[in-house]
Amino acid sequence: MKRALAIAAHPDDIEIMMAGTLIRLKETGWEIHYLNVSKGGLGTDKLPIDTISRIRREESIAASKMIGAIFHESMAQDLAVFYDQPTLAKVAAVVREVAPEVVLTHYPFDYMEDHSNVSRLAVSAAFTRGMTNFETDPQLSITTQPVALYHAMPYGLRDPLRRPVIPDFYVDITGQIDLKTDMLACHKSQKEWLDVSQGQDSYLSALRDMMREMGTRSGKYKYAEGWIRHLHLGLGPEDFDPLADLGRDS
Repeated sequence: MKRALAIAAHPDDIEIMMAGTLIRLKETGWEIHYLNVSKGGLGTDKLPIDTISRIRREESIAASKMIGAIFHESMAQDLAVFYDQPTLAKVAAVVREVAPEVVLTHYPFDYMEDHSNVSRLAVSAAFTRGMTNFETDPQLSITTQPVALYHAMPYGLRDPLRRPVIPDFYVDITGQIDLKTDMLACHKSQKEWLDVSQGQDSYLSALRDMMREMGTRSGKYKYAEGWIRHLHLGLGPEDFDPLADLGRDS
């Protein structure tokens, strides 16, 4: 069975920018995996860090179960997601455990550093999957399958300098938008926090608005997710591009 691994920074990031495509892959027979690098412990202005981390873990498990995704444990805390060897060794262990043919992750230059650092970690973790002398945590055997790695759109569909980001291609998620929204609704702890911290009247409406904008940009779909493929060097053959095939089949 072909396997896809979504690697995001915080609980709810997969739901917001990647879940529609993950659902599409599941529907076409892929085994799908779900990893948030951070535990989400700063996503509150009321609860202790251990409490909110536990709650957000439970919310993520509930969301992943909705689409039949295999959940992987987080390994860092909000704003402590750094591109360093200890964190890379842990992310690389998940990549070796899963042995994915597709990795989905953040855009390299997003509005906050956790997203950008996770993007770098995901790229290096995929790159080191076959390096015998690179030690993962825990130490796992190398894998040698080709990997196609794709970057989602940044949150807000713009880079940190406010410039619109144009994807390589779009994946139609019109038929998946309701389930994607239901997944985000599992993250109930974040509604009030996002209203307070980012001024969002409704995080569910904001999700649909972004996906509708992507659909409009595509010129074909009502709702879409946009993707940019990472350079193939060190990952697999140049023509190994399964997600673009999914987009073209939409």
